[in-house]
Amino acid sequence: MPTVTLTFANKINESAQVGDTAYYSSTTDVGGFKTSLKADEVTENTYVNIGTIRSIASGRLSMVVNTSLTASQIPTTNHFIFFSKDNVANMSSALGYYAEVKLKSNSTTEAELFSVGCDVFESSK
Repeated sequence: MPTVTLTFANKINESAQVGDTAYYSSTTDVGGFKTSLKADEVTENTYVNIGTIRSIASGRLSMVVNTSLTASQIPTTNHFIFFSKDNVANMSSALGYYAEVKLKSNSTTEAELFSVGCDVFESSK
């Protein structure tokens, strides 16, 4: 299957991993910001499936994706690129007696965390 290398100015999100599916959508300028489509504009054809992530460079600035897109369909710097996890492997709750969480921001400006949630259940008595 053909591959395409996507290169970024900033590091790829740490949650992205080999086997995830990469997508892209068009962006528009709204109020001085680049944004993807508003919720009421989303349709099934809004997002384009690029393909499965084959590898991510060690510096996390590029990824290789298996794709069936033609050269004219490959995303450019004007597109919003995102990824989706395979829900067969990533659907379970936390397992074991404890969970550990690491929250990290790569923002260079002050950021505020609005909410953190947790799924807790009794597994044995």
